[in-house]
Amino acid sequence: LPAETMPTAVRITNRSGQSLRLGRDQDWLTFSVQSRDAEVVPKTSEVPVVDEFVLDSSKVATKRVDLAPYFSMNHSGHYSVTATVRIKDWSQDVTSPPKNFDIIEGAKLWEQEIGVPNSAGPTNATPEVRKFILQQANYLKAQLRLYLRVTDASGSKTFRVFSIGPMVSFSRPEAQVDKFSNLHLFYQDGAHSFRYTVVNPDGEILAR
Repeated sequence: LPAETMPTAVRITNRSGQSLRLGRDQDWLTFSVQSRDAEVVPKTSEVPVVDEFVLDSSKVATKRVDLAPYFSMNHSGHYSVTATVRIKDWSQDVTSPPKNFDIIEGAKLWEQEIGVPNSAGPTNATPEVRKFILQQANYLKAQLRLYLRVTDASGSKTFRVFSIGPMVSFSRPEAQVDKFSNLHLFYQDGAHSFRYTVVNPDGEILAR
């Protein structure tokens, strides 16, 4: 879904016969994302990849990053990502084959505005307003999943979106907000099973 975390793993195999020192510079590993019409998706900032290490010959290293915060992938559609490793000592770049993925819109089931408690400031101060939004998405055949999106009051800025878990098609999630602005969610995730989850206004799971 738009703004959902996008865990990405780059696996590097060293068959050069010598050790490689990687990760010293910001440009040792770069990413490029393209949409279906071959347009380059703009970066919002550089992906943090600096973490120096030595990769011995015949060894494999895996670098894991979350690309979602660093690219403007706010619309549904078909995308592809490629990774490029720059070996500075050889003045050589190695680019991976493209990996395809889709971003889809979820169907909105429920939403509610909440005030965010300000524990540090005065109790009578105007609260920050956020919004809980429940969405369902069927991104795999016969696998319906329930998502929670936490946004600002207008819904234009997303603080977090994540999958609560699988759900059955006939489930009708019940959602309530307590006096601390925590969301209590109860829904059916199987023929004879139910799931109960509590989430705070920052999108952190307090109980499951």
